[in-house]
Amino acid sequence: MTDREDTLRELAFEHAPVGIVLTENRVIRACNITFAEMFGYARHELVDQLFVILYPSFEEFVRIRDVGVEPLRTTNRYSDERIMARKDKSLFWCRVRGHSFTREEPLARAVWTFADLSASRPVMRLTTRERQIVMHLGEGRTSKEIARLLSISPRTVEAHRARLLKKFHAANVAELLASLSGMPH
Repeated sequence: MTDREDTLRELAFEHAPVGIVLTENRVIRACNITFAEMFGYARHELVDQLFVILYPSFEEFVRIRDVGVEPLRTTNRYSDERIMARKDKSLFWCRVRGHSFTREEPLARAVWTFADLSASRPVMRLTTRERQIVMHLGEGRTSKEIARLLSISPRTVEAHRARLLKKFHAANVAELLASLSGMPH
């Protein structure tokens, strides 16, 4: 690889329009400027920190942390949209995509991209469980699938879904997701 190629790769990483982060066992090992700025940190404040600092709460981190493990193990790829927390504790929606370098241990080393969706998707007041349900509904999962992933009953998922529909005056999941994304329905 030439010096010019190294320079181009470094420029692409540093100035990508999405946040890029390299993790080892949920510890941030490297990130680009966009990632640090998205979360309101200086880069040196993030390197060698556990990913938990970027979640709205420790409870939410615990509940969501293993959602992508199986897809990473089977395909080396994972994506979703979720609410994360900035340094100032403000919440925002972001699109997360990941790639594992170690299929047998998917989180041993992975690269992730984060796209800030806050301009088009405002954060609504939701409980941790409601955020989890909405995240999985947005991925097109059924109540049974969500229940299995969250280790709760399908009836509990249905109850949360019904309350969300009522709370946002939505007739169905599509309208609910449109309301939460700030799109007209």
